[in-house]
Amino acid sequence: MKKYLAELVGTFVLTLLGCGTAVSLNCGVDTASVVGTAVAFGLAVVAMAYTIGGISGCHINPAISLGVFLSGKMSFKDCGMYMVFQTIGAILAAAVLYLLVSTSPELAQGTTTGANACSGTVVNGLIAEIVLTALFVLVVLGATSKTNGATNNLAGLAIGLSLILIHLVGIHYTGTSVNPARSIGPALFECGKALEQLWVFIVGPFVGAAIAACIWKVIQIDDEVK
Repeated sequence: MKKYLAELVGTFVLTLLGCGTAVSLNCGVDTASVVGTAVAFGLAVVAMAYTIGGISGCHINPAISLGVFLSGKMSFKDCGMYMVFQTIGAILAAAVLYLLVSTSPELAQGTTTGANACSGTVVNGLIAEIVLTALFVLVVLGATSKTNGATNNLAGLAIGLSLILIHLVGIHYTGTSVNPARSIGPALFECGKALEQLWVFIVGPFVGAAIAACIWKVIQIDDEVK
């Protein structure tokens, strides 16, 4: 249970700080707001990796949990429970952010929860989420591989920095999710377009995670195979 609770806490922090930054900076109105939001998500991952990584592995993302499961590195039960607790953490974070904004709306910028929505067509958004999630999950699988030896100690930093890059590319197209839980929580409070297009931010990351797991199975070396 402790590792499930750790995933809840980690996803709460990622969603609150990442989406909170997007709201505070009115992400998307200028380059600075995009960069600031990207850095916030990346730093949140780095912070949580070194906080709960030793407890749960710090997935804090259902797509990562799916990728790890499909790679044979965790059980189906743990994968499902991780997803449940990650989603709960994201919903709680979105609720706190919504409460902050609704009680002092004059302080808010942009949306109330930093929810995801496609800037163009849903096909465009789906492609972006699939490709970007595949790249992100592949980094996670590689950075945490036991074949990396001592460099495993830097896995949290590599993953966090890669998430910054992912956001710098994806914010323009979808606001960047690559994380179903991070999209579900805010969408429940944002409603409207975010809720209508929520399926894109669930299907896209899961498909991307499956692709990443397939790629990893092909390129991993024998010592990594159990």
